[in-house]
Amino acid sequence: MQEVLTSADAAETLRARTARLVLSAPFQSAVIGLILLNAVTLGLETSGSVMAAMGGLLYFTDRVLLALFTAEIALRIYAFRGRFFRDPWGIFDLLVVAIAWVPATGPLSVLRALRVLRVLRLISIVPSMRLVVEAMLKALPGMGSIVLLMALIFYVFAVMATKLYGELAPERFGSLGASLFTLFQMMTLESWAEANVRPILEQQPLAWLFFVPFILVATFVVLNLFIGVIVDSIQTLRAQREAPALEAARSEAHLDAQTVLAEIRALRAEVRELRAARTG
Repeated sequence: MQEVLTSADAAETLRARTARLVLSAPFQSAVIGLILLNAVTLGLETSGSVMAAMGGLLYFTDRVLLALFTAEIALRIYAFRGRFFRDPWGIFDLLVVAIAWVPATGPLSVLRALRVLRVLRLISIVPSMRLVVEAMLKALPGMGSIVLLMALIFYVFAVMATKLYGELAPERFGSLGASLFTLFQMMTLESWAEANVRPILEQQPLAWLFFVPFILVATFVVLNLFIGVIVDSIQTLRAQREAPALEAARSEAHLDAQTVLAEIRALRAEVRELRAARTG
């Protein structure tokens, strides 16, 4: 029985050491460096001249990096066991690395192009990037009303544009679908004046009364609402994560203050005793 307990304790100690290693700053920095190196090698593979000159070296480097990433995932699974699979970021890292092991031949060979997803592991490694992604995901429910508002605005303006300018510019506003696509292009401010508006202004000088309000509403109001929701979500999530640390710091400061006050009271009591002893 003692031997069983000793073995279990040794296994738990090894897991704890592995967890400390995986969570340590040097280990995390090394993983980030490997991911960046992998990003460089994957980019070099897109060059035909580079592949002709050093394709074998790049392939070997890719295999070594994949083996290192697999070992890192294995260490995390060993250290955290079930907690690893309850962490969405852990599942994400596991899937990204697993895709890279898909055979280069056969019906699944198209998945080999997804090896570049390994670069996205930076999101799960760097805390600030992970915070932004989590905030964006938490902001999705709040974006629903903004999406509906944008869809309503696009539909109204697209119907109006089709009726007003369908005959003047049929390739851009000849149908509802064409109008929706053109208005979306205008919302991105991609050559909206030269390509879409000026030809119509030459025939209808007052057409700017339609297009300028659309640009103001769609680009400078609705899109900024998206940005505002995401920024608010980031601030809320950051405040939620910082609150426990601030509370712990306040509790520690309060305990320190209480300790100092207790020591001061004890010193005062000793001073009074000394004075009483001298007086007596």
